[in-house]
Amino acid sequence: MEEDDLFSMNENQREIAKLLRRLHLSKPIARTLACLSCGEEVSSRKIESMSQLRQPEVSIAMNFLLKKKGWVKFEEIKRNEGKGRPIKVYKLAVPMDSIIESIEHEILSENQTLLENINRLKQFS
Repeated sequence: MEEDDLFSMNENQREIAKLLRRLHLSKPIARTLACLSCGEEVSSRKIESMSQLRQPEVSIAMNFLLKKKGWVKFEEIKRNEGKGRPIKVYKLAVPMDSIIESIEHEILSENQTLLENINRLKQFS
């Protein structure tokens, strides 16, 4: 068993992932964000192990979190042996509170649009 196989999400991280899923974030994004919620640097392999996601799922989630949202930053660390790909280490670029506020703002905005559409429909009845 490799060292990375020993990692799993703690109870708080599992609850964070569950709540993010209830807010309609995809499973890979919710689990990846939950793994990073501790505020520490986490390697991509550790995220895979903790979240029980496959590498492509973590990559897609990171693409969304890095490029679309700007919530995560990363660093590539070269291996000592000199062979193989560098290790990617991720960390939240903004505090978790800011991420939660951003999600809240998005949901409130979407709900406001839905209410406006409902009110508009009522005009036709």
